[in-house]
Amino acid sequence: MINTPFNLDRFSFNLGMINCFAEMVAVGVKRLAISPPLSPEEYEELREGSEAIVEGSGIHSYLETSLLVTDLQSAGFTRGKWSILYYKDQETLIAYLNLKARSDTLEAAGTHTSEVRREISREFMRLLSYPEPVIKAKIQDGGHSDPFILDQPTSPRDSE
Repeated sequence: MINTPFNLDRFSFNLGMINCFAEMVAVGVKRLAISPPLSPEEYEELREGSEAIVEGSGIHSYLETSLLVTDLQSAGFTRGKWSILYYKDQETLIAYLNLKARSDTLEAAGTHTSEVRREISREFMRLLSYPEPVIKAKIQDGGHSDPFILDQPTSPRDSE
């Protein structure tokens, strides 16, 4: 159960978030959406449900086992976690993978400066369809304001 005043289990909560993100991608509100960070075990529990949502929504998904780190969230927010990327067209996935490769290459070369990180962060947030004023505010605030997620709950299997 999720440690909130609401009687929620993590499985249903995460699958509900995924369904909402998939609908936003399917109708064109978001170009790219990301599942909440999942442990590999949580992913395996959700995989079939996620795949059914993707098929029903007419979109695609991609399992990312090492999400691009930007000013959008701290490295610790997704460290050791997997994320499912949801998108409608292959160009979006290619744009994400190219952005991640660029970041990795610059990091390996030692040229991943704070300005480069901010630019990569801007491009990532644009892929996520964030409005420009929000992107600007997140970059100006110094980044790393992890998205709000209800208290990190236990797996529903733990309460059975």
